Amino acid sequence: MQNPIPLEEGRALFGRNTEIYQEGRPDYPERVYDLLKKHCGSENHFQAFEIGPGTAQATEKLLHMGYQVTAIEPDPNLAMKLNKRLEGYPQNSFTLVHSTFEDAKLPTSYFDLGIAATSFHWVDPAKGLEKVFQLLRSGGWFAMWWTVFGDPSNMDAFMQKTNHLFAPLSTSPSHKAGYRHPYPLQKDERINDLKKSGFTEILSEEIRWASQMDVRRTIQLVSTFSPVARLNETERATFLCEIERIINNDFGGTVKRNFVTAIYLARKPE
Repeated sequence: MQNPIPLEEGRALFGRNTEIYQEGRPDYPERVYDLLKKHCGSENHFQAFEIGPGTAQATEKLLHMGYQVTAIEPDPNLAMKLNKRLEGYPQNSFTLVHSTFEDAKLPTSYFDLGIAATSFHWVDPAKGLEKVFQLLRSGGWFAMWWTVFGDPSNMDAFMQKTNHLFAPLSTSPSHKAGYRHPYPLQKDERINDLKKSGFTEILSEEIRWASQMDVRRTIQLVSTFSPVARLNETERATFLCEIERIINNDFGGTVKRNFVTAIYLARKPE
C-alpha cells in the first residue's frame, strides 16, 4: 500500500482551500435524495445528524427536506464556510458541532436520520457505526454515500491517460485497496459492517453518471483529492500543470468523466 494518509491528517486537508472545495466537488445525483425521501423521510422525522458536512452540499438538501440538522465538522475552516453558507436558514434548523465524529458529544437514541456524504472513510468504521447506532432512535435510518471520481468498471479516457500520475501519490482510505477496488464499491464489506453494528433493512445502490468537464472544473476537482491536496505547493502546481497539459493537448480542452455514486441505507430495529 502506497503511503496511506492517516485519518487525523486527512481530515485537515480539505479545509486548506474551502473555495476550491466548494466549487470543485460536483453535486450528488438527485437519485440519492429520492432514496432518502422514499425510505427515510416523513413529516414526523425531523432530527438529522451529518458526519463531515464539508461545504454543505448534502446539508442544504436535508434542510430543504425539512430536517433540523446537527452537523459534525472537525476542520475549523470548513466549519466557518459552513456557517457562512447556511446563515440564511432559520437559526433553529442548523447546529454545528466542531469536533471529530468520534469525540462529538451528542444525545443518544435521539436522531431520526444520520448521513455521511463522501466522509465515512475518514472515520474508524467499527467505532463510527457503533456510535451512529447509539445516536439513532429505534426505527431511525443511516445513509452513507460516496461519489467515486472515476468508475473502475467503465474507465473513461482521461482516467486511463492519467492513472500513472496518481499511482505514486499517497493513498486515501477510500482507495487503500487500489483504484480498481475503492472502499465505497466494496459492497459486501460495507453491508457486513452495517450488519455487525446491528442494522437491518440494508439497501444499496450504485448510481452511474457522466459529466463533461473543462480544464478549470477538472483542475478544481482534482485539487480536492486528498493525495493531491497533501502535496507541497511546488509539487501540487507541477502535478496540476501536467493534468492541464493532458486535457488541452490530448482532449481538446474538455473531458468526459465517468463517475459512480454508491449509497447504503440501513435501519436501526424498532
